Amino acid sequence: MFELPSGAEIQAIIATLNASVGFFIPEIFLSALFMLLIVIDLAVKDRKNDLLAMTTLIGLAGSMYFIYQQHAMPAGEFFFGMYVLDEFALFFKYFFVVSGMLAVIVTMADDQFDHEVRSIGEYYAIVVAMVIGMIMMASSADLLMIFLSMELVGLSAYVLTGYFKRNANSSEAALKYLVYGAVSSGLMIYGFSLIYGLTAQTNLLKISAELAAHGYDPLVMILATLLILAGFGYKIGAVPFHFWSPDVYEGAPTPITALLSVASKAAGFALLVRYYFISVPHGLKPYEDIVGLDWHSLLILISAASMIYGNVVALWQKNVKRLLAYSSIAHAGYILLGIIVMDKLGTQATLVYLLAYFLMNFGAFYVVILIANKTGSENLDDYRGLGKTMPLAGAALTVFLISLVGLPPTAGFIGKLMIFAALLNKGSLYMVLAFIGIMTSVISLYYYMLIPLNMFLRDSTQSEQRNMSISMSARIVMVALMVLTIYFGIYFAPMMEFASYSSAMFGMKFQ
Repeated sequence: MFELPSGAEIQAIIATLNASVGFFIPEIFLSALFMLLIVIDLAVKDRKNDLLAMTTLIGLAGSMYFIYQQHAMPAGEFFFGMYVLDEFALFFKYFFVVSGMLAVIVTMADDQFDHEVRSIGEYYAIVVAMVIGMIMMASSADLLMIFLSMELVGLSAYVLTGYFKRNANSSEAALKYLVYGAVSSGLMIYGFSLIYGLTAQTNLLKISAELAAHGYDPLVMILATLLILAGFGYKIGAVPFHFWSPDVYEGAPTPITALLSVASKAAGFALLVRYYFISVPHGLKPYEDIVGLDWHSLLILISAASMIYGNVVALWQKNVKRLLAYSSIAHAGYILLGIIVMDKLGTQATLVYLLAYFLMNFGAFYVVILIANKTGSENLDDYRGLGKTMPLAGAALTVFLISLVGLPPTAGFIGKLMIFAALLNKGSLYMVLAFIGIMTSVISLYYYMLIPLNMFLRDSTQSEQRNMSISMSARIVMVALMVLTIYFGIYFAPMMEFASYSSAMFGMKFQ
């Protein structure tokens, strides 16, 4: 018979919630920003698009003040173990907030919004909601919180992908994204239900302790692992869970494509790391004692397949956004290499790579938008001769593409160097993975360099003269991203120190 909690138990629950709220201030602030944007959208009638954009930028920037204050707070779990505050979570809070700010800046530069929609309306509010969901993904320590945060990100992304309602490609991309997302969510929640059936727990640490203490049915654990891995694989866009990526990236508004390819992917990796690594108690063998299946080998296969498939299929792409979509699949494989290493150095390399990928991918998509504003096209052949008419954009895009290949002196080179160094530190099997990574990077050099080849070494097929000038604000943003990409390729100490600080807990768990 169900019994109501006693007065003392209710008081204990209220006390726990009150104590937990202090660790949740950035998320509360962003939630207030979300509601403020909705009110502005409803109340303001004239020139509200600029007001919404500036309010979003200022609000996101303001949230970093509250995130910075959390460095002084003790790491640990709160809200009954459902949420975590640690250095790893703080890294991704900064990452997602800055990603949201750049998405807003890229949106302000995209002329397609003027043609496709009459009013931005709730667009910026949904971007903020997506940022909140990604932050919660990185801090979730409970199966229920993991699912809820992933659904918040997913639902926001579905709406943003199809925001150009009158554009058939955008609507098709949103429908495909929704269908694939629903299937992956169903698979993952079924895997979670099996884990709960085995342990009667939803907290990750308690699940690990329960499995270590009482064992598990191997067949059930194998099935649960595969189902959960499918859910995570969909979120990071790795092979064979990548089918949604090319069509969604091509059809979605370009700022949302950039946000999905950088921030949403990073949220999936943050969740993958926390689920498989941080939940494992000190002293246990993560691959053998917790999973019941050699998921380490599975991740190796997924990583190798993503690097090979993404780079090879990109060779035939003529649409620049679709080319970058397949490139994103390949980069998921490179990032997985750092996770496969399963130590502090590998995790640090993963975080460094994500920081480099943030700069170069957002930069590439930003230039693609500026070019599309002038040419009305994202086709590779229409990039012919743009190096003469848009020299600064051509130079910036070349720098971002060189960084995506992983060549010096760019941040992408440092990211791949650290990934490969972490692999070579582990033994012969990892040397094979490093070799695959290097060879596929050589393949990527071909299709990435087709873009500057068309821009600088081939003549334009357009006979008419067009105004190709770029606004001063767009030039400033473009040059800033380009300079940072080169700067962190030469002076990479701050990036490495931040990644080392954020992965400090791995030195204690897997030393």
